[in-house]
Amino acid sequence: MTHVVSESCIQCKYTDCVDVCPVDCFREGPNFLTIDPDECIDCAVCIPECPVNAIYAEEDLPADQQHMTKLNAELALLPTWKSITKRKAPMADADQWKDKTGKLAELIR
Repeated sequence: MTHVVSESCIQCKYTDCVDVCPVDCFREGPNFLTIDPDECIDCAVCIPECPVNAIYAEEDLPADQQHMTKLNAELALLPTWKSITKRKAPMADADQWKDKTGKLAELIR
């Protein structure tokens, strides 16, 4: 099993989760963070750190977010999505986006 970043992270990119990850499994894209399922050790320390509740254990992913498991794996393999190991400032307008739903169309690969 792995952990999965859901659509809630899109356009926010809070990186609190990155600081606590013991294996550096997060990858950073232009407006989203993803978890590399091959690196994730299923420790769950990232879940309570996310201020927008975007991270789930794969088995706990809501039904409307099931597609994110495959998407996280695909994005983690993109050469432009690099490992992120230290906290950064969130996106400039993250607070405006944090409570919005249905943000998949906003994802920049």
